Amino acid sequence: MKNILIIDDDIYIGNVLEEALEKEGYRVSRAYSGTEALFVLSQSKPDLVLLDLMLPGLNGEEVLPQIERIPVIILSAKVDIDHKVDLLLGGAADYVTKPFNTKELLARIAVQLRDSVIAPVASTLTFDDITLNTDTHIVTIGTNEMKLTRTEYAILKLLMQNPTQIITKSRLLDRISEDTPDCTENSLKTHISHLRAKLRNGTDKEYIEAVWGIGFKMKET
Repeated sequence: MKNILIIDDDIYIGNVLEEALEKEGYRVSRAYSGTEALFVLSQSKPDLVLLDLMLPGLNGEEVLPQIERIPVIILSAKVDIDHKVDLLLGGAADYVTKPFNTKELLARIAVQLRDSVIAPVASTLTFDDITLNTDTHIVTIGTNEMKLTRTEYAILKLLMQNPTQIITKSRLLDRISEDTPDCTENSLKTHISHLRAKLRNGTDKEYIEAVWGIGFKMKET
């Protein structure tokens, strides 16, 4: 049974969420302030967090960076697009504006819990005419073998594992750290720029596209 932590000081909203989640078969825990949330998180690790921003004590923006390797859905009445982008880049998995539709929120939760389950990596990944072998680490475009750095390979592998999804910068950094230790937030743009240039060389095709303010994805042809 998946456990969801609700961090919200609004008792009514929390009760509505808890009832809806329990009907869906989730186990629910609650925290009513940022400080209490960090204590709860230190004692147990939920499968997903619903985080309100307007909290007593530590607010949601202060709590978010301290939640690691757990999908966080922000619940907020703030609708400013720049604010949403900042939070998504800061590690949030999704952002739902209050007042929200419960059915939609449950669907977003289901998507995050589904995506957080890491499927076994296929030995061969393909996208368009790119082939990536996860056993040999050989990448080819058509019949031409590509010479990629360790970091470029890790970035391409993650994007090809999720070819239809936008991968946020924070998720990229978190996931590729399993394969390479030398990529930082400051160097990520350079690594991706070099990777795109190598893939483009000789074909004049763009295989990776930037989604402004959010992240990157494989480019549909």
